[in-house]
Amino acid sequence: MIELSNELLHTSIRKRPDESHKGTFGRVVLIGGNETYGGAIIMSAEAAVNAGAGLVTVITAEKNHAPLHARIPEVMVIDWTRPQEVRSVLKDADVLLIGPGLGLGAHSRSLLQQVIESQQANQWLVIDGSAITLFAQHHYELAFPSQVVFTPHQMEWQRLSGLTIPEQTQQNNQRLQKKWGTNLVLKSHRTTIFTANKQFINPLGNPAMATGGMGDTLAGMITAFLAQFEEKEAALCAAVYLHSLIGDALGKERYVVLPTEISQKIPYYMKQFEQ
Repeated sequence: MIELSNELLHTSIRKRPDESHKGTFGRVVLIGGNETYGGAIIMSAEAAVNAGAGLVTVITAEKNHAPLHARIPEVMVIDWTRPQEVRSVLKDADVLLIGPGLGLGAHSRSLLQQVIESQQANQWLVIDGSAITLFAQHHYELAFPSQVVFTPHQMEWQRLSGLTIPEQTQQNNQRLQKKWGTNLVLKSHRTTIFTANKQFINPLGNPAMATGGMGDTLAGMITAFLAQFEEKEAALCAAVYLHSLIGDALGKERYVVLPTEISQKIPYYMKQFEQ
């Protein structure tokens, strides 16, 4: 396995061209946040904005609209019960993220199916959280698997792959990656990444990061990096590594690191590494 390092951030995070506009850095759409788990999609959206996505739209339950507008006025918000508006927004995205706080209800299943069926050849799709469990239950067909990223923790991966945690070896994980043709970010105390060509391991991360919402924040970062940077494999790995790098820095001074604290630090760290 290739061990991720600071060098990856130097090569991946590019200095922004002088002649730039918000479209230059990607349009991302985040789908999630039912009436119970609105905080998850809020944390994902905050991370996506702070990680540099040019335009962020959130499709979520109406209950989450006011909190989103209050906390992150930079994002646009769509009611997930309005199918025509949802279709229009999905069509124009560069990267789609579905899953944070999505839930497992009938409407959540319908949204996941719609998102998967609407994915276009020029779009990337990140499947996280509840959407992974729904995918495991219903086995949807992916039109562009090489442009799909699954971001499970070990129990979600067990549901999706059928591999128990002891069976989740490097060889077994890579075998399934090749069979499905998707990209895999398997979250653990040492997160591993499996792509079509390579296997990576993240040497960073600490117990202070074992906090609800940490994965939602990572998913938002991955989405923003895929939208901005041309080399997608490097962008995926850079998001994973930077998330833990910030967490480790904060963990030196804090017993618990909050996901929102990581989000607030992202732009400052990206500035340090830009080339």
